Amino acid sequence: MSETSGLSTAKGPLIYRQSVWTRVTHWIWAICLFFLLLTGLQIFNAHPALYIGQESGFEYENAILEIGAINTDAGPRGQTTIFGNTFDTTGVLGMSGAAERPTFTAFPGALTIPGYRDLGTGRVVHFFFGWIFVATIFIWFVASFVNGHIRRDIVPKPSDIAGLPRDVVDHATLRFKHGRSYGPLQKLAYFSVFFILFPLIVLTGLTMSPGMDAAWPWLLDIFGGRQTARTIHFVVMLLLVVFFIVHIVMVLAAGPFNELRSMLSGWYRASPGTPTVEGDRP
Repeated sequence: MSETSGLSTAKGPLIYRQSVWTRVTHWIWAICLFFLLLTGLQIFNAHPALYIGQESGFEYENAILEIGAINTDAGPRGQTTIFGNTFDTTGVLGMSGAAERPTFTAFPGALTIPGYRDLGTGRVVHFFFGWIFVATIFIWFVASFVNGHIRRDIVPKPSDIAGLPRDVVDHATLRFKHGRSYGPLQKLAYFSVFFILFPLIVLTGLTMSPGMDAAWPWLLDIFGGRQTARTIHFVVMLLLVVFFIVHIVMVLAAGPFNELRSMLSGWYRASPGTPTVEGDRP
C-alpha cells in the first residue's frame, strides 16, 4: 500500500527511505511468492478440496470447498461447491480450455507450474522456493530489528491507530502525503502481512509435512489437524493475493516511478514541505 500527494508541481526532498535489506528481501519475496502460488495451485489440483477437521475421506462430509467436473445432459461442466453452495464454473475452475479438448483440473494450466499435471515437479519447486522464502523472512526480521525498521515503520503506535480513520479516507480519495515513514493504513497492512499472514502460511505449510509433525506434534494441536492447516494455508494464500493486488493498485496510484525508485535505490521523493535532515537530496 502506498501514498500519493496532490497535483502540486513543487518538489519535496529526496529521502533515503528503504534500506538495502528491505529492498533485496522485497524482490526475493516477490519471486518466491510467484512460484509458491503457481506451484501451490498445481499441488492443490491433485486433490481439489478443502476440509475442516482432523480427517477427510468418503465417509466424511466436512469439505468446505470442492472444485471438479460433473457430467450433465449438456455434457461435462465445471463445478465449484463452497459451504454447500454449488456454482457452475465451466471455463474457469474444474473444466477449462477448448470445448473440443477440455482440461479437467481445478485450476487451469495457465495458473499452475508446470502448466500440465505434474505433482512431483510442482512439489519440488514449491519446497525449494518455500525454504528461500523462510530464510528471507528470517534475514528481514533480524536486519529490520537491528536498523529499527520494524519499530519505526511496521508496528502501529497509538497515534497511528487514532489516525487510521482519516488515513482510510485519504487512501479512498487518493489524497495523501509522501512521508518519511509509512502511514497508519500502511503500517497496519504490513504488520498484518509480516506478523500474521507470513507466520501463518509458513507454520501451516510445516504442519502439512509428516516429518515436521513427528518433530513438532504441537503444530497439529495448534491448527486442529493437517486438513484444517491445509485449509488455513489456502485461505492465507488468497489473502496474500488480495494484498498484492491492492499493493500494485496503490503503487500505480501513488506514482510508480517514485515507488519503484525507492525499491531499487532506496531514495524516495517526499511531499513538498517535508522537513529536511542531513543526508537528504534536493
